[in-house]
Amino acid sequence: MPPPPPGRPPVGGRPAPAGPPPRPVPQPPPPLLTHDDSGVGHFDPVVRPAQAGPRTAAPQRTGRPPAGAAAAAAAPATAPRRGAGGGRPPGPPGRSDGRGPGDGGDGKKKPGRRRRLRRWLIGLAAVAVIGPLVAFAIGWLVFPVPAADDIAVTQVATFTYADGAPLATVRPDNVNRTSVDLSQVPVPVQQAVLSAEDRTFFSNPGFDITGIARAVINQLSGGIGGGSTITQQYIKVTTGNDQYSLFRKFREVVLAAKMSKEMTKEQILGNYLNAIYLGRGAYGIQAASQAYFGKNVQDLNASEGAMIAGLIQSPSRWDPAKNLEMSQQRWNFVLDGMVAQGWMSPADRAQQRFPQWREASAAEGGGIPGDDKGHIYNAARAELEKLGISETEINTQGLTVTTTIDPKAQEDAAKAVQKVMEGQPANLRSSLVSVNPKTGAVIAYFGGENGVGLDYASVLKQPGSSFKPFVLAAALQANPPVGLGTIYDGSSPQELAGTTVTNSEGVSCGQCSVKEAMTKSINTVFYRMGLDVGPQRVADAAHQAGIPADLLPNPTGGISLGDREVHPEDMAAAYATFAADGMRRDPFLVAKVTASDGRVIYDRGSTDNGQQVMPAEVARNVTESMTDVASSSRIGLDGRPVAAKTGTVQSSVEGQNNDAWTVGYTPSVSTAVWVGTDDNSPIKNSAGRPVYGRMLPGSIWQSFMTDVLRGTPVEQFSDFEPIGQAPARAVSNDSGQGDAQQTTTTQEPGDGRDNGDNGDRGDRADRGDSSGDGSGDASGDGNSGDGGNGDGGDGGGGDGQPGSDAGRDRPGRGGDN
Repeated sequence: MPPPPPGRPPVGGRPAPAGPPPRPVPQPPPPLLTHDDSGVGHFDPVVRPAQAGPRTAAPQRTGRPPAGAAAAAAAPATAPRRGAGGGRPPGPPGRSDGRGPGDGGDGKKKPGRRRRLRRWLIGLAAVAVIGPLVAFAIGWLVFPVPAADDIAVTQVATFTYADGAPLATVRPDNVNRTSVDLSQVPVPVQQAVLSAEDRTFFSNPGFDITGIARAVINQLSGGIGGGSTITQQYIKVTTGNDQYSLFRKFREVVLAAKMSKEMTKEQILGNYLNAIYLGRGAYGIQAASQAYFGKNVQDLNASEGAMIAGLIQSPSRWDPAKNLEMSQQRWNFVLDGMVAQGWMSPADRAQQRFPQWREASAAEGGGIPGDDKGHIYNAARAELEKLGISETEINTQGLTVTTTIDPKAQEDAAKAVQKVMEGQPANLRSSLVSVNPKTGAVIAYFGGENGVGLDYASVLKQPGSSFKPFVLAAALQANPPVGLGTIYDGSSPQELAGTTVTNSEGVSCGQCSVKEAMTKSINTVFYRMGLDVGPQRVADAAHQAGIPADLLPNPTGGISLGDREVHPEDMAAAYATFAADGMRRDPFLVAKVTASDGRVIYDRGSTDNGQQVMPAEVARNVTESMTDVASSSRIGLDGRPVAAKTGTVQSSVEGQNNDAWTVGYTPSVSTAVWVGTDDNSPIKNSAGRPVYGRMLPGSIWQSFMTDVLRGTPVEQFSDFEPIGQAPARAVSNDSGQGDAQQTTTTQEPGDGRDNGDNGDRGDRADRGDSSGDGSGDASGDGNSGDGGNGDGGDGGGGDGQPGSDAGRDRPGRGGDN
């Protein structure tokens, strides 16, 4: 700052000392103007801390202020700077590089960068909020609300055999639809539907935010939608659009909100109840009332309404005639929801009983075949649902569904069952599933003669001794492995791990090789083998082969004798893995789906390379273990190489059986056959004798396999290399831990200890394939070395369930071969 002009004294009459020369002013920040005691202004290079309280101006003096004071007065007041007050401390003095003092901040981000980030975030938030609102508004203007008359016209859905020949056709003229006013639907029935599908129906805006979020997450994670309210479901029905896409969901939400504004909730609910498909060809609540209970909707009670409401999500699969257990679960879910919503008192809930529904008739099947092909149709529809193709699409898009079923093989299956079961007790039921091991394609599917009744190919049943190959598969993979020549004690009874295990009819095998034990189905050998490797490893081997992972829970020793339930299709597919040398190909029934406009919606492809789930030699050794079973049981295939195993599940009634199986394969066909009853009552043949696996099931299997393979080349199984060390002699003990010791000597079979089990059984009349009486009472008592030549009656190795295992009350006996 320049000094006062010469010759003019400053205020006060004292000479003003010359101030220091001005220093260079660094930029930024601007320098702070200060005054010393003389009143001469100068620049202080040091930033001083701000004083507490408001900043006050210097007192004015009389007379003309000096030039410095004038400059100070002209300068604008400065606000407290960053670092002043009670905040962060001031920055350091000016830097040596001439850039001036620090700003008192933390130096992490520059103001410009922060501003740009804020603007970006604000813009993003605006897009996130405004974008959907704009899209919603556009959709509101563009998407018309469908009227009740706009319900998608049902088109022909065609199901074909593998060669394109028609298998089943669902035509529009088979559709059963009768509209009723909502006032005709009893309030408890309305509440049952709301409990099943949309408990917030009367309070939501037509959509559920939580459900939508769940559906979006499912879509983004590769799943399928979900989260639909009744209003949204009604839109699907009226538009016929049930594709799993985010756009469809968005359109659905817009229309649901718009519909909720333009229609009353009662109108929406009434239209919905008249539009939905409820199974048995019934569209709407009135048609369903007639189909399931033979009455009009106004006569339904709460229990009946709950059963129908429970079917809405999957009527074809949850029909009580096909899946009573699931239908009852849904019924309970609906009633419990009614209690939770205050629509039914706990006391009334406790009095509810599952209603008595009526059997479906072919006329009510909506075009579903009334014979065995009806089960193929339903099984294919269930598979389509798993593929994400809904019933609405099937009923409205004119789909052509090509199945894997070979028409000749299906005819052979139906003929085999009819021939063998003719004249047998009327309460006996049977099923057959056949799979191509080289592709996984199901070539024949017989679930019963009544195509609109229970599908016995899809029921869960205990497999008995037909499960023993999985025990061997686990033992062959153990360390050290069990070999086909390993010797076990096959005597009966034995106390194994606290359970008394016996062979069927008291049969014993003495010193028994593994292959011989498989042929004779010796319970004591395989129960001990299962204990040696561990029940969980037995279950793991079955899962390896193809038994679904959700089956065989909490295995115990009884799993070695087949005490866990499986489906017939599971057994055919798992045995197919052995036939394919350990290459697993999951079974499938739907090969291709084409829309009416030619679009290919789904195509399985012609080949499936499969997955090698177990070493090839393990599978080949399992196959070798079963190569003598068919001939021993008189169900061979005229010299064709075949591997098979029979199974019988004993009843709690002494000497009676509940289920009987035969499962077997060639390199190109794997087939499972089951015979049993609806109520697990004892199974007896026309002669009043217990049915074993080698009898009725064995004859069905033999007849089908003979016919389906007729005219095809004779295929050989792959050569196998034996797994395991030299044959071993078992050292019996009471611990049940299988203390087998290696030895170079073996006990040859047929030494008088096998009770004639090497002989053929006298049961061909029971299988319906000869005129004999099937008494099977020839003397094969094993009292001499040639006893095996006798006709051993119904004896044979067994697969009964240990009486103390898993809380079951069955005796530890069984029988089949």
